[in-house]
Amino acid sequence: MRKLKQGGYFLLADPNFNKGTAFTDAERDLFDLHGLLPPHVSSLEGQVTRRLASIRGLTSDLEKYIFLRDLQDTNETLFFALLTAHLEEFLPIVYTPTVGLGCQRFSHIFRKPRGLFLGPQHRHRLDAIFANPRFDNIDVIVVTDGERILGLGDQGAGGMGIPIGKLALYTACGGIAPERTLPITLDVGTNNQELRHDPAYIGWRNERIRGESYENFIEEFVGAVMRRWPNVLLQWEDFAGANASMLLERYRDRLCTFNDDIQGTAAVVVGTVLSALHASGQSLTDQRIVVAGAGAAGCGISELLVTSMINRGVSEAEARSRFHLLNSRGLVTEATTGLQPYQTPFAQKLSAIDHWGLNAWGSIGLLDVVNHAKPTILLGVSGQAGLFTEDVVRAMAAINQHPLIFPISNPTSKAEASPADIMAWSEGRAVIGTGSPFPPLMVDGVLKRIDQVNNSYIFPGLGLGTVASGARRVSDKMFLAAAEALAEMSPARHGPGHTLLPPVTALRPVAVHVAAAVARQAYAEGLTQGFDPANAERVVKARMWEPEYEAFERG
Repeated sequence: MRKLKQGGYFLLADPNFNKGTAFTDAERDLFDLHGLLPPHVSSLEGQVTRRLASIRGLTSDLEKYIFLRDLQDTNETLFFALLTAHLEEFLPIVYTPTVGLGCQRFSHIFRKPRGLFLGPQHRHRLDAIFANPRFDNIDVIVVTDGERILGLGDQGAGGMGIPIGKLALYTACGGIAPERTLPITLDVGTNNQELRHDPAYIGWRNERIRGESYENFIEEFVGAVMRRWPNVLLQWEDFAGANASMLLERYRDRLCTFNDDIQGTAAVVVGTVLSALHASGQSLTDQRIVVAGAGAAGCGISELLVTSMINRGVSEAEARSRFHLLNSRGLVTEATTGLQPYQTPFAQKLSAIDHWGLNAWGSIGLLDVVNHAKPTILLGVSGQAGLFTEDVVRAMAAINQHPLIFPISNPTSKAEASPADIMAWSEGRAVIGTGSPFPPLMVDGVLKRIDQVNNSYIFPGLGLGTVASGARRVSDKMFLAAAEALAEMSPARHGPGHTLLPPVTALRPVAVHVAAAVARQAYAEGLTQGFDPANAERVVKARMWEPEYEAFERG
């Protein structure tokens, strides 16, 4: 039984402990709540039923997003009880694609502060801000600087919608208690002129700080985090590509941290690819892969696939030769200028494409790459809607009986192609995975669900496994273990016609399976202390919070 000091309006205003009309008569006596609530005492189930009726009466997804955000800021237990019971219905609202619209409209729909907004003006106050007793038991932080929100670009302070949404899934799917999570936005300005000129904009109306000033502020932030929470898991989210890779490399060996756009995306893609190959009886070692989008996410996916190939006996040089990455200027080759360090290992040698008969010093487009490299897998992380044209898809279908085509960019408006078009252009033979949800398709008279290759299949379990095992770091092998664990849960293992990924309704058991695999891998690498890998699943489940009302007493 939890002891609470506050009562009256203060208790009703605290979303962590508020029960609304579910406070019992005894609790209303104890906490001076009589008169502040209507007389009826509800159950949690009754409250969920009422809220469900209310939200289903709304007409737009943005209205539903606002409704759920208000509920989360009022009564977290009720919010998560509703969300976990109806994940398939509300995941697209609290996460992609609607969260993107929520970020774009963040200043206009802002109701109540959640998490922390930190900027350069706070650099000498970070320790004092973090010292608030409310933050004593934080296990997971998700932080963004709002510069590259989904495929929407710079959203400034509005990027806070992403850490809030991500942490909602840490709780709903991974069972991390909401009071042990903390969303943070590093408001370092915005180069979005529309936002800066918007009278309603709530962020710092300044151009983004860059270079040394930016890096020094990040260093001060990380230092303060490490002093306050030496064992916290910190997730970097939606940083621009160059900063994302730089920050990951700089801090991955100093604290327990990872970048979901780079590593989480890589793990869910690899897990889905392995599921597809297993279902078709193919081997990863035989694949040729084209990645449209050579940013941090595309290179992260490629690196994890290379590692998986190497683990299956392919040499590193041979594995890397199987990849053809494209940026906005075309195929990435050793002649491409301005490459980032993480892109260089995937630059194709000119000698390897000389027989294509093309000008390797010019721009080699996607269709040319498909026609000459003859890939078996086409992945899209470009954020360029319509990049997978009819010609490209038909070329893939001419090369492969069942081409794997994954337009992963999100939100939906940024997808490289729609599943309906891919299926039509491939004559119903493509294996499709998308980054955002799409409606089912009728294929050969059967309604087929489109697999959403969504990071929610990975990061909640990875976070749970990391926290439950007490891992000091997050390693690349932990992500590969997560990918393999996801593939083990593929319905496609049960025969043709099944989906590659479990249904969204199974995200909580998926998180348990992924978490146990991650925890065992962390133990195998010597990253844990006092953790028993033989009981990994039991330990993981014991750490999971359930959306149920607690009993309170005055203390």
